[in-house]
Amino acid sequence: MGRASVAVFALVTGYINSLGPLKKSRAGNADAALTGIARSSFRRFGRFMIPAILATLISWLACQFGAYNIAHLADSAWIRDSSPRPSASFAGAFHDLFRSLIKTWVDGGNDYDKIQWTLTYLLKGSMLTYLTLVALIYVKPRWRMLILVGMFLFKWRSGDALVGFNVYCGILLAEVSIDPDVVDFASSHPYIQAVTSASLIILGFLFCSYPEEHAEWARWSRKMEDFGRKIFPEGAEYARFYPGMGADALATGIMFNPTAKTILSHRFLCWMGRLSWPVYLIHAPLIRTVLTWVLFGASVRPPRGQDDQGNQLPPGWLPLAKPWVVMFAVPLFYVFLYRAADLWLRYVDPWCGRVTQHFEDLVFRDDAKVEKPLLLS
Repeated sequence: MGRASVAVFALVTGYINSLGPLKKSRAGNADAALTGIARSSFRRFGRFMIPAILATLISWLACQFGAYNIAHLADSAWIRDSSPRPSASFAGAFHDLFRSLIKTWVDGGNDYDKIQWTLTYLLKGSMLTYLTLVALIYVKPRWRMLILVGMFLFKWRSGDALVGFNVYCGILLAEVSIDPDVVDFASSHPYIQAVTSASLIILGFLFCSYPEEHAEWARWSRKMEDFGRKIFPEGAEYARFYPGMGADALATGIMFNPTAKTILSHRFLCWMGRLSWPVYLIHAPLIRTVLTWVLFGASVRPPRGQDDQGNQLPPGWLPLAKPWVVMFAVPLFYVFLYRAADLWLRYVDPWCGRVTQHFEDLVFRDDAKVEKPLLLS
């Protein structure tokens, strides 16, 4: 589900952004780690914001030229509600674009791509990671892990299920993955490792499957709801806590499961993983245009008849296409989506990187552009 995906993004944010600095810190090269953190924290804004701005601009152009007209009539509440309408005037269109670009990073209120509401939280998660690393980069590894466990529990207790404890789980996993004692213990106890990792993977899938609504409809989800009352903070949103727990358990289980790591290291799956960011940025506009045109574009609006007073009602929503059309259209759409994401990765993402690098070279001091060599591989 979407909430589990956001939790995975937060966990990966903590893991990826902390792995390099933690390696340098363990190698006794903390000064180089701080230099890398400074550059990474600056670079993160460009690598996050520039692609999001381009995705919003594409959706804005599609909206103003009427590409969402079919979506406004589709018999799907999500498609209708998430599809913006063209602005009333030429000047108003640019005003609406500017407002959406600003609101994306203020309160997540992007009218042209509503799924970008998560970006401000994920950017905060990145900054939280860098701030934590700055505070702990000179701390001994054992104490650092203990502090990270404490921060994980603090975020848990404070109810920060969207980003907070997932980010700290990612940092902690990065620390654990390069700790020689932990690695040696896991490799020297293969049966314990296999049972524990498999149990965590199964538990992770179970937690991630907790429904966003109506948990009372099934016995297994009612049991999870009852269990959540005992372990979650008061007022917690279970539909966010459980997917967060699931992402953390799943990632931990995979990290200590050689078979799972081998499977997930397959070239095709790694390619799909690299496309996760472009897919996230472009999938919603493509659903509201290309997929909606195919599934609803050829349909005929049914008449609504008259109300009790004899007044003519407006026509109904465009119905979904025939089942055989849906059966072929949805898989083909995924092929199209990942092809478009691959083109984004090849051409748009490198351009965003060059723009970010240009600003980085422009504003950073010369003595901050050279890092000390990494002593620990």
